[in-house]
Amino acid sequence: MAELDQKHLHGEMTAWRHDLHAHPEFGFEEKRTSAFVAQKLREFGLEVAEGIGGTGVVGTLTRGSGNRAIALRADMDALRIAEQGTQDYRSRTPGTMHACGHDGHTSMLLGAAKLLASEGGFDGTVRFIFQPAEEWGRGALAMLDDGLLQRFPFEEIFGLHNMPGLGVGRFETGAGPIMSAEDNFEIMLKGVGGHAARPHSGNETLVAACALVTNLQTIVSRRLSPADIGVVSVTELITDGTRNALPGLARILGDARSFRPEVSAEIEKQMRRIAEGTAQAYNVSAEVTYISEFVPLVNDAALVDEAFTAARSVLADDAVGVAVEPMTGSEDFARFLDHVPGCFVFLGNGNSAPLHNPSYDFNDEGLLHGARFHAAVVRQRLPTG
Repeated sequence: MAELDQKHLHGEMTAWRHDLHAHPEFGFEEKRTSAFVAQKLREFGLEVAEGIGGTGVVGTLTRGSGNRAIALRADMDALRIAEQGTQDYRSRTPGTMHACGHDGHTSMLLGAAKLLASEGGFDGTVRFIFQPAEEWGRGALAMLDDGLLQRFPFEEIFGLHNMPGLGVGRFETGAGPIMSAEDNFEIMLKGVGGHAARPHSGNETLVAACALVTNLQTIVSRRLSPADIGVVSVTELITDGTRNALPGLARILGDARSFRPEVSAEIEKQMRRIAEGTAQAYNVSAEVTYISEFVPLVNDAALVDEAFTAARSVLADDAVGVAVEPMTGSEDFARFLDHVPGCFVFLGNGNSAPLHNPSYDFNDEGLLHGARFHAAVVRQRLPTG
């Protein structure tokens, strides 16, 4: 097997990343991105399957005679955010940008595929999973529903995400729940609107909605155990009122985060109770829609240890650390962990803008770190001889 020039590989990954960044695509619309990924994987000599779960791609690479298979996953989709960057490779698609670094994740996994295809150093099968629609929590389920595990079986899975504020070349993960569930809710208040000068003649909904927004804050502070982590955030309040007309309809939207199904169920229970009680107090009606979008991401303890060992083999030992606090952000990588054990890790993106910020950009200095970590995991989990 030929040993790759890593400086040249880094240059290639940077060019790939810039191309992907300039052509962002929203979830399940990643046709150009998927074609780009499939073309590169074929150039590296992998078996390639396209259209998995809509726009997903799976590359397969086998070396030796080992019968074990593991998977590495990257996400490909962009966000509906207008980019404010000024770089030459900024988004050419108005209103859409790679504001979460999925262009970097895809490029790192492509780099790992080229590295492993060229150098080998493992015995078994690797599935390179390029997933659509992570941002709205549908891509992993779509690939699973399309028979991912039956058509491309694997025993364990690894994934990563860049992390602004963590130094480039630094690595963190932890065992157990590391990222939260995300539930979305909508509460519809219905009453009788009317003239702003005559509030007593109807049952307007805006005052009730304001009271309900305040009352929802007591779910975490007064209804959950202090030992449980929970977040309830109202993000939108929409009415049909105008300057001199009181609204008869109000919509309250938001999301809730938690790390255990029992906590999620309790948040929903208390939300329905508070909405009903508040609506009754203001003589309006309430309808609650509560949907689970993301499940908690729970890392397998044994595979976390393996990930630490792999990271220390390619990064400075003092750059590898434990993620002490679980994140209340969500990741649909968790859907894979409902079926096989796995580990999700964070790699530093340096002092960049935050994720989902219109000025965010993935740090190209981290590309080689991600590719080398992926390859190290494969070689450790599928050792030769």
